[in-house]
Amino acid sequence: MELMATADIDMMAERERRVLALEDMDSVMRLFQPKVLRFVVFSIRDRDAAESITQDCFLKAYSNRRQFRGDCSVKTWLIRIAFNLIRTHERGQKVRFWRKAAYRSVLPEDISDYLSATESSPEEQIIAKEKVEIVHKALKGLSTRQRSVFVMRFIEDLDIAEIAKVTGMPATTVKTHLHRAVSAVRTRL
Repeated sequence: MELMATADIDMMAERERRVLALEDMDSVMRLFQPKVLRFVVFSIRDRDAAESITQDCFLKAYSNRRQFRGDCSVKTWLIRIAFNLIRTHERGQKVRFWRKAAYRSVLPEDISDYLSATESSPEEQIIAKEKVEIVHKALKGLSTRQRSVFVMRFIEDLDIAEIAKVTGMPATTVKTHLHRAVSAVRTRL
C-alpha cells in the first residue's frame, strides 16, 4: 500500500514539474525549438513553412500552457501540437498545385544543420550529408503518416507509445506505418 502511494506521489510530482516548466517559455523554446523545427522540416520539406509552423507551435503552446496536464513529456506535447499544425497545413496545401512548391523544398544539406553533430572529420561530414540526402529522397516516397512516424521515431527519438499519443493512432497502426517506412528507406539505402 505504502509503495503504491509513493509511486502516485512521484507521478504527481513529475506532472507538476512538467506543468511548471511551461511557465518559463523562453527556456522551453531554447530547449525544444530545434527539435520541433527539425521534425517539421523533415515532415513537410519546406523550410519557410516549417519555420512558420514552428513559431505557431510555440505560440499555441504558450497560449494553451494552462491546459497542459503533464500526462506526457513537454517534448511529446510540443510534437503533438506541431503534428496537428502540419496536418492543417497539408490539408490547405492539397487545394494548391503541389508541384509549384517543389523549387522551394529544403535541400538535404540545409537539413543537416539541424541534426545533432559531434566533432567529425570533413570526410565523415560528407558521408553524413550523403546519407541525409539518401534518407531525404526516400522520405519523399513515403505517405504522410509513414514519414511522420519515421521522423518521430528516428529523428525525434520518440517511442511507439509517444508516437501513438502524438498521432492519435493505435500503437499497432504506428508499428505498421513504421515497419513500412523502414522497409522503404532500407530499400533506398
